[in-house]
Parts: sequence; C-alpha cells; structure tokens
Amino acid sequence: MANERTYPCLPCGNLDESISFYEALGFKKTYRQTRPNPYAVVVLEDIQIHLFGMDGFNPADSYGSVIVAVPEPESLYHAFAAGLRERFGKLPTAGIPRILRPRKKFSTVSGFSVIDPGGNWLRIYKLGDTEQNDAPAKAEGLTQIIHVAARLGDAHGDEAMALKTLESGLKRYPDASPLERARAYLYRAELAVRLNDGELAQSSLTAVTSLALTDDERAEIAAELAQVTELVHQK
Repeated sequence: MANERTYPCLPCGNLDESISFYEALGFKKTYRQTRPNPYAVVVLEDIQIHLFGMDGFNPADSYGSVIVAVPEPESLYHAFAAGLRERFGKLPTAGIPRILRPRKKFSTVSGFSVIDPGGNWLRIYKLGDTEQNDAPAKAEGLTQIIHVAARLGDAHGDEAMALKTLESGLKRYPDASPLERARAYLYRAELAVRLNDGELAQSSLTAVTSLALTDDERAEIAAELAQVTELVHQK
C-alpha cells in the first residue's frame, strides 16, 4: 500500500465561525453542507481538515487534537500570524481561539500550536523531529524548570500552573545564569499576557533588559525577545 491519507474530523459549535478562522490562516473552503448535518472541509496545500458542527458543543470541553508535521514550522507560523492579525487586529494569544508562538519542546521538537474556535489543538511540528531521537543531555536547574513550565503552558494549556512553576523555579535558582533568567522572564511575560496580567508582562520584559548579557547572548534571544515584546505591547 502507498499514498494513504488520514484526515482529522474536528467538532465545533459554529461551523461558519470555524471556516472563517481557517480562512484567516490561509486555508480554502473546498466543501460545505448544512444537511443532514453541518460539515465542511478546509485545505491548505497538503493539509486537509474536516469540520463538523454540533449543537450545544462547548469548545472549552474539546479533546480534539491534530499533529501536523511540516518542513518549516517557523515560516508557517509567520503566515498564520499575519492572517490572524488581519482578521483580529492583533494576535489572539488567550482564550479560544488563540495561537502560541514557536519554541522547542524540551529543546528537541520544534513547533507551535493553534487552538481553533472549536477548542481543537493543531500541534505543528517540524517534519522529522522526535524527542526520543534528538533529546540532548538532560537539562538541569532553571532550564529544566522552563521546559516543564512550557509543557504545562503550551502542551496542556494550563497557563496558571505553568506560571506558578516558573515563579517557583526563579526563586529556587537565584544564581542561574543571566541567559537562563532571560529565557525564564521572557516566558513569564508570555504567560502573563495569556493570563491578562499586563503589569507582570511588562515587568518581566524590563527584567530581561536589566540583565548583564553578553553580545552573543543578546543575539541568541533577539528573535524571542522581539516576539514577546510584540505580544506584550499589542493592543
């Protein structure tokens, strides 16, 4: 056998709202029906997603999840982000729907997540990345805390527990390197945005700029700093 295909079927409460969201990401609607049940298909190149409407469906209760492996997740993120900015006037980073910025999962698998209006998670990963095959030496100290917090916040959607974990790690490792602390503050700022805590988000950014980083370290976090700064300052 060869050339098989598997297509996810994801629930939603409002079919037209979900179609509009996917169109903002760059998908094209290729099929839609209202009877005998609401159903639609949206396509972006080789990514095909089927949507079905359910009366009384609560997106917050959705267990829908799809893994999408792509060659360049960073490029796809920027394309999605541009479409969402045009649709919403800013990046939706809290609630449903929302998009989470790219990061390495436990420093191995690269990717980002999108939560659609039905509460379904699109987990976009780099094609070929695996945690088992690419895992580095076990992280320690504050770096390990950041990894755990990111899994809580980005994979499980529990931003409050992620923030609690991160705050605990910052207190537990006061002598962590400036680069480690910078990454922790940046993720804390991002979590604060998702939790609608503007004061904590801004103070976390300020904490990053006050660190004694080398030129190489500043260059290393430049892209991440730019992304988080945009999230904190968007209206």
